[in-house]
Amino acid sequence: MLRNASSRPNVRRISTDVRMRINDMQERSEEQVLSRLLELENEGGAERRVELTAERFLSLLHDPNDNRYFVLQHGLDDTEGAEIPPGTEFYEYPTRDEAERAFNQLVNDFGRGGEVVEVDSTEGIGDSETGGAEILDQYSADDDDLLINDEAES
Repeated sequence: MLRNASSRPNVRRISTDVRMRINDMQERSEEQVLSRLLELENEGGAERRVELTAERFLSLLHDPNDNRYFVLQHGLDDTEGAEIPPGTEFYEYPTRDEAERAFNQLVNDFGRGGEVVEVDSTEGIGDSETGGAEILDQYSADDDDLLINDEAES
């Protein structure tokens, strides 16, 4: 769900420039933006990442495709990329400094509430599929195929 920074207590009010960019971004669906942000995170693209209680995460992300900065909050994906985790939110900022300040403020807020589990967490990264079929080498099935393994041992 797209939320502006003003809807979160103790987070700086969103600027007019950011509102204009949010309007531009709404041309892409929220689901497309969230999908892209989760893809970036799964590829290890989070500049910073914090694990929160209840299997939730907070990430600072930069999308090089459109030079935008985001703070993403989400839970673990149990659907292997088929669905966006419930309760997923993102905040968009025009500069890295603004995004980092907001990220730090949120980490501090969650920390005061006892919700920070681990800073710089890599838990769950790459757990969901965001691309196509997995590419394996031509002999990869041989390790799991009992007929091939039995013949080789005979």
